[in-house]
Amino acid sequence: MSDRLFLLDAMALIYRAHFAFIKNPIRTSDGVNTSALYGFANTLLDILHNQKPTHLGVAIDTSAPTPRHEMFPDYKAQREEIPEDIAMAIPQVKRLLQAMNVPLLVRDGYEADDIIGIMAARADKAGMETFMVTPDKDFGQLVTEHVKIYKPGRQGSDVEILGVKEVCERWGIERPSQVIDILGLMGDAVDNIPGVKGFGEKTATALIQQFGSVENLLANTDQLKGKQKEKLEASRDDAILSKKLATIFTDMPFEAELADLVVKPHDDEALKAFLTEFEFNALGRRLFGDDFKAGRGRKTDQAVKQAASLSPDAPSAQDDLFSPSVSAKLTTIADTPHVYHLVQSAEERQKLLQLLAKQPSYCFDLETTGLDPRDTQIVGIAFSWKAHEGWFVHFPREKAAAKAVLEEFRDLLTREGTEKIGHNLKFDLSVLLAHGIEVRGPFFDTMLAHSLIDPDQRHGMDYLSETYLRYTPVPITSLIGTEKDDLFSQATMADVAAQDARKVADYAAEDADVTWQLAAKMRPELKEQVYVFESIESPLLPVLTKMENFGVKIDVQALREYGIELEKKAQELQKRIQENAGGPFNLNSPKQLGEVLFDRLKLIDKPKKTATGQYQTNEQVLQSLLGLHPIIQDILDYREVTKLNSTYVEALPHAVSKVTGRVHTTFHQLMAATGRMASSNPNLQNIPIRSDLGREIRKAFVPGHDGWILMSADYSQIELRVMAALSGDEAMIEAFAQGHDIHQATAARVYGVELDGVLPEMRRTAKMVNFGIIYGISAFGLSQRLGIPRAEAATIIENYFQQFPGIKRFMDQIVADTKKHGYTETLTKRRRTIRDITSANATVRGQAERVAMNTPIQGTAADMIKLAMIHVDTALTKAGLQARMLLQVHDELLFEMPASEADQARAIIVDAMKNALQLPHGVQAEVEAGTGTNWLQAH
Repeated sequence: MSDRLFLLDAMALIYRAHFAFIKNPIRTSDGVNTSALYGFANTLLDILHNQKPTHLGVAIDTSAPTPRHEMFPDYKAQREEIPEDIAMAIPQVKRLLQAMNVPLLVRDGYEADDIIGIMAARADKAGMETFMVTPDKDFGQLVTEHVKIYKPGRQGSDVEILGVKEVCERWGIERPSQVIDILGLMGDAVDNIPGVKGFGEKTATALIQQFGSVENLLANTDQLKGKQKEKLEASRDDAILSKKLATIFTDMPFEAELADLVVKPHDDEALKAFLTEFEFNALGRRLFGDDFKAGRGRKTDQAVKQAASLSPDAPSAQDDLFSPSVSAKLTTIADTPHVYHLVQSAEERQKLLQLLAKQPSYCFDLETTGLDPRDTQIVGIAFSWKAHEGWFVHFPREKAAAKAVLEEFRDLLTREGTEKIGHNLKFDLSVLLAHGIEVRGPFFDTMLAHSLIDPDQRHGMDYLSETYLRYTPVPITSLIGTEKDDLFSQATMADVAAQDARKVADYAAEDADVTWQLAAKMRPELKEQVYVFESIESPLLPVLTKMENFGVKIDVQALREYGIELEKKAQELQKRIQENAGGPFNLNSPKQLGEVLFDRLKLIDKPKKTATGQYQTNEQVLQSLLGLHPIIQDILDYREVTKLNSTYVEALPHAVSKVTGRVHTTFHQLMAATGRMASSNPNLQNIPIRSDLGREIRKAFVPGHDGWILMSADYSQIELRVMAALSGDEAMIEAFAQGHDIHQATAARVYGVELDGVLPEMRRTAKMVNFGIIYGISAFGLSQRLGIPRAEAATIIENYFQQFPGIKRFMDQIVADTKKHGYTETLTKRRRTIRDITSANATVRGQAERVAMNTPIQGTAADMIKLAMIHVDTALTKAGLQARMLLQVHDELLFEMPASEADQARAIIVDAMKNALQLPHGVQAEVEAGTGTNWLQAH
């Protein structure tokens, strides 16, 4: 194989990795943000594994000044201070490289770009195939026949490799070295390279395409006209300087030789220790497999005997009725064997049932052939009620026989008062409900418990096991792996169980055992959140299980007819848009749309651009352009029409279950750290309600029986009522008490007019401010949303807080308390840790402050509707009504019921919702309820 050199731009990759996970950072169990470190490590390992380099080096900057600072003292003077999480990652990246025996290329006075340039030039001269691993466009100037840019994939995208052809096409130039000239003209705000004032990428590229270089351009300014010529003449010196600053050095002396970059074996022990320290367990298993952690070897017969002797309740290996087996793995915190029993005969099941009947609490976990609760076969049930021991009941494959075995466990599972423990219990409850068994609580779900303990972390069982127990459970691929030569590569869990029930027993019983141990570890950590867990999240489990099992009826024919209407409207809009654009173009291409709006129609002088240089054409940008040209509203309408058609009209019919004929969404209790629920497969939370076109989708949601109706019950402005209650602001509380339109009342106060003097645009602004305040909106954010100057937005916010001083005090107090304690909480004491609230980086800290302000309000509203769902379900059942809850969408609940039950059900539902959670300062929740033959009519 020919030599292949990979040169990594460390800081570019570290920054890229950090911001790739900015919304959902990767953290260790003690809260350290390892996003940048993980992303860098993952990129490095991908290259080593998939690209097979023969030579490898990582270049990194130092803080020492460079020759560019001598040329231009203000070089990089405007760069923001490095975020703390990135600063903390840099020394750890160096440790990682040391453990992997990867050379770190660094020297004071040299930027990483220059080091890469020097080594790439040497490799090019030697004819070595070289890849510069970086997302930085500046490296295009170094590309040759043998030297290419390697841009790692992002969020699932493929790696992009840019050679001479790709770089020249990207910039429209003849040779890669001309990238320097373009960069020199356009400058770089990040590095404070001045460029030519008023020249952007488009102008700079066009001029270099015409003149070939900055020098030739400056020698021929007489060929330019107007302001372009004036700007260039005024910035002549800046253009020359900027080209020098943008040039990557390739001929400076540097100690490292290509031979020093030969790939070497990594230090196994140092690397294992590093990956363990930062809890990069998936990377560890990828590198070392079962040897990732010490003491993981498969047990001998002697270990089996030792396991039996360590468990006082366990018979010997020879005469145990349950045929004990020992897991193939040991914990790292103690060399404790695991005893797992396979239960197959009727006699064995009865003995197990007798043991379970004595337990006040036990863990159970189903093994199934699929993930659709209404269309899956139960392979078996695993149980555990003591650490390091578990039982697996293997079900017969024949359906009637399997059903008979399940019936043996009905009384056990439906017994009230016995605690049932599990991980992601809702799936198990759903499967059992689909098989006719409604499991009774109380429940302890370790996934939900950890979602409360640390809502911003991962909650998978493997991660929790590794974090709490320092133990990695057997992966499912060990049973139904994906390797071509794996015995069970094409098998289901049932196939595996039929061929090797012991193998499934070890796997399933281990899950139950680990979950039992996790529950014990987590109970003390719930502390102040025990009410949220025991009175909200756990009782909600069976409610959501029933809702998912009921599903909702869809009128597929109505959707198809509406789809024809939407398609016709989309064609009309497309025709009108292209006429207004002056010719045909691809409406679904952001690039072509940007060129139409800003090059052809020239709607604004300085349009925003993406990181790749394309014009931004997202919804926020288009909203800001409304009123400038009729084409904007048509484009927004076109996007809505096509999204409605693809997301709902075309997709929903495919979501109809072949078993039930209804659509069954999956509810997620704690997907959001505030506690708000979400749904998926399909997502029914985002069905539009504000637009006429979106509302039509709701017409397709209908009752499932003749003589039945739908009822919608919706909280009225609940988050604003919660804000009024928590803040104690007298003016807002009074507005609600008087029954005023809260946005009209707010507008009257902010603008200093009487209620009847509030104009529609005043109310619109007040509404935006009311909801924006909940999310900690800034003057800049409000100006963007309303399309007004920032100063005007700042005045509106200032007036708002003058009229509602209690809200201002409340928001300030939340931020102060969060900085003091490190967390914020809802009225029910649901906690959310805000780790960046004391960040030295103003941008990061500001975002954390907004999260802190929003969480108590949105989280309390989320708690209220969850409590309402529990109370409504209990009350409807107690009243003996057939009415049933189908959907929860933000602040709304949807029900299905016989028309004859409407009045009684309405009274029960409204009362339960209004009184679900007592708000402070006498603020009352208000609920609106309506009925109809479809969801839209009921809303």
